[in-house]
Amino acid sequence: MRRLSLFNSVSLTLGFAFLYLPMLILIIYSFNKSKLVTVWAGFSTQWYGELMQNEAFLDAAWVTLKVAVVSSTIATVLGTMAAYALVRGGRFFGRTLFSGMVFAPLVMPEVITGLSLLLLFIGIGLDRGVLTIILAHTTFSMCFVSVVVSSRLSTFDRSLEEAALDLGASPFAAFRLVTLPIIAPAVVSGWLLAFTLSLDDLVIATFVTGPSATTLPMKIWSSVRLGVTPEINALSTILIGLVATGVITASLVSKRNLVRMQREERAAERAQ
Repeated sequence: MRRLSLFNSVSLTLGFAFLYLPMLILIIYSFNKSKLVTVWAGFSTQWYGELMQNEAFLDAAWVTLKVAVVSSTIATVLGTMAAYALVRGGRFFGRTLFSGMVFAPLVMPEVITGLSLLLLFIGIGLDRGVLTIILAHTTFSMCFVSVVVSSRLSTFDRSLEEAALDLGASPFAAFRLVTLPIIAPAVVSGWLLAFTLSLDDLVIATFVTGPSATTLPMKIWSSVRLGVTPEINALSTILIGLVATGVITASLVSKRNLVRMQREERAAERAQ
């Protein structure tokens, strides 16, 4: 086992400090008793209590959570279908155009995406609100789901599907009973990625939202422009905790599924 050199150790330490030290400072100052976020006045959890009584932040959090759940679910379904068509569909008329349209949001600037969707909604006369934010988030997050699921389908052993078809299963039954359970970790990962992107989005939501719908990133941005408050630190700490919990849970589930699949493969090899 090779040991890390002094240069690599210092580089890793500085890199992780650059990424996570600001978050650690933010978490620490969320428990600051003082109203001044740069002056430590003792440990207190009062700002978490005041945050729970802030109706504006609670309403924005509810809108954000609702949009994230609905848009990530729709994006996961559509992204999985698009990935299946691209990987298993072979060559069909318009395949190049279809793949380009699916993956275009990956490289499209968010300002352009938000502006184009705004013009679309105005053109069709659709009132801006929660629905338009859901449609916008589904549009740009679907491509990320498609990339994740496509990578798993590319390494999928198609002989398992063929065996199910030979035993009399219909193509849909083979997909539902064989393919989907195997690619489920990739589908769940795609959903979590789309969910996180929806929670984090500010630029696109700013274009497509209306006065009746304000997401949490928009509320935080408007509040920070007037000055950082301890409530913002408390809210950011809660978001960091939720995201970290989701990532750790997804990693544990994926690892457990991988270990289970390896055990099943070993058992099958021993049986042969």
